[in-house]
Amino acid sequence: MKIAIDAMGGDLAPQATVAGTLLAAADFPDTEYILVGRTEAIRAQASQFPANVTIVHAEDVIDPGAEPVKSVRRQKDSSLVVCTNLVRDGQADAMVSAGNTGAFMVAGLLVVGRMPGIDRPALAAMLPTFSGRGILLVDAGANTDCEATHLLQFAKMGQAYMRLARGVDPARVALLNIGTEPSKGNELCKSAYGLLKEEVEHFVGNVESRELLGDVCDVVVCDGFVGNTLLKFYEGAGGGFIGALRDLFTKSLLGKLAALALRSELRGFRRRFDYVEAGGSPFLGVRGILVKAHGASNARAFQVALRQARAMGEADLMTALAHEL
Repeated sequence: MKIAIDAMGGDLAPQATVAGTLLAAADFPDTEYILVGRTEAIRAQASQFPANVTIVHAEDVIDPGAEPVKSVRRQKDSSLVVCTNLVRDGQADAMVSAGNTGAFMVAGLLVVGRMPGIDRPALAAMLPTFSGRGILLVDAGANTDCEATHLLQFAKMGQAYMRLARGVDPARVALLNIGTEPSKGNELCKSAYGLLKEEVEHFVGNVESRELLGDVCDVVVCDGFVGNTLLKFYEGAGGGFIGALRDLFTKSLLGKLAALALRSELRGFRRRFDYVEAGGSPFLGVRGILVKAHGASNARAFQVALRQARAMGEADLMTALAHEL
């Protein structure tokens, strides 16, 4: 399997992208990793590269604040666009990028293209839960305006992903809403409820956001506006909660002793709510495996995202999605 990496994308690129790739290459020497970007900048990050890591030169870089459509169309030699070209042309089986999210999605649509039967590809993100199992959020920000049929496609793609990439079978699906009753919500939610109930196996109904931490479902669907709002709240709340816990345990000697005694348990609790351990967000519904890593990804986050892309390829996710839809 071959995975293309946008080496210049992300807040900590190329240091984090290269370091994460080298960690992944050591984990899976049977997988080929293609670092795409400015050759000199990439080579400066390591004294040597293993045999399963190669470099493809791309001179340009899409700025994090660039307008997505214009940047993809005009910056053909950018690391992000070259990565999607490799996937489109069959020279890579998957790609991972922490770069401009809008450009990532536009390149996925314009360069790689939609799968047959898919109207709106969607970003899928794992939300942490208290048990550590996690819930897949679809859509996490690709489509701000949706129809009920789009949410149906999100549900089917999410179920297939959870079954094949995460081993969750059956995967329970819920509709994010302001109440659990079928009559609650706006017109989109009311229409989607009836469609999901009729078309989706293991649909458990509406779920409120306050219930998500309790593993009430495995896939939660909503439009991208709501999904991205929820995702960013999770990120802010999770980071703040961990920071408050750290302050609590370090402000006194007794707290420090307690933290020392509970070090292993606290480390596990932190990993449960750390975006670094969640992997990236797959862009479901395009003709290839495209994974969007967090913009602030460090080396460990890239390692996890690359492992995720590899697992999707090993599970032949694209064939399974085509079959589902």
